Amino acid sequence: MIRAGIIGGSGYTGGELIRLLQNHPQVTIDFVYSTTKAGKKISGTHTDLLGTLDLTFTDSVNSEVDILFLCLGHGNSKSFLHNHSFSPKTKIIDLSNDFRLKQDASFGGKEFLYGLPELNKTAISSARYIANPGCFATCIQLALLPLANAQMLNSDVHVNAVTGSTGAGIMPSATTHFSWRNNNASWYKAFTHQHLGEINESLESLQETVGELYFIPNRGNFSRGILSTAYTKFEGSESEAYGLYHEFYKNAAFTMISEEPVHLKQVVNTNNCHIHLHKYKDVLLITSVIDNLLKGASGQAIQNMNLMLGFNESEGLNLKASVY
Repeated sequence: MIRAGIIGGSGYTGGELIRLLQNHPQVTIDFVYSTTKAGKKISGTHTDLLGTLDLTFTDSVNSEVDILFLCLGHGNSKSFLHNHSFSPKTKIIDLSNDFRLKQDASFGGKEFLYGLPELNKTAISSARYIANPGCFATCIQLALLPLANAQMLNSDVHVNAVTGSTGAGIMPSATTHFSWRNNNASWYKAFTHQHLGEINESLESLQETVGELYFIPNRGNFSRGILSTAYTKFEGSESEAYGLYHEFYKNAAFTMISEEPVHLKQVVNTNNCHIHLHKYKDVLLITSVIDNLLKGASGQAIQNMNLMLGFNESEGLNLKASVY
């Protein structure tokens, strides 16, 4: 069995990793690290694990684990790795934004590879260190990569996306408070969201020059999921666009192309991304939906782990949505 360690296991992404790993047939959880909850039962924090997991949080690490997941706040992974050494055999998947950009990929003798399987599957299979993509970045990239691959992302792209409250993390804030979020909607970080850098780097790895990306993120009054609508000028027909997307994702384990409009309930609690296309005059509308905590974080981390360790890509991730 592969031994896994989780750093920062008390948050949403840590909790989802624990849930997935405890049901993974090839992996056992060696430790879950948390300085704030050391000695406390994990099921006391992640109450969905009551009766199924008898582990406690720890403030010590096993430096010999086979795979290490970093579920720390943005900016904290670098400091953690600076203060803790692990075996050269330990593979690392970081879920923060510390190593996603090319300028940040080298750290302490480690080279982090951007871990979007639909873009870098072959390289991920031989990588030792992975920078897991952001949630908005995953949803938007999957919507646009086929166009960049076909050298057809030549006009400005406008993206409007809405995310659930878990996207803001577990720490309470004014905009995650129930009485504020319920029956409400708002935008934030218009045109300046931190995921734009990784999105553009991925697109430009396929098409050297792409149109300007204008991104408006929105807060939704639900807990999990992302729905993104992107539109840009497209010279071909809707049928030709579908051909591009079906071809690009023909070997993708979790990205599906739908002939019917998509919605969040199709993908919440799964590692899937569903994409729908609609042509209006000379504009192509691409709608993509994911679960921000799974395909946008912990599920994709497990997908990357499977590729790194030579498992079936879907191992432990055959999850079905509940649309009722």
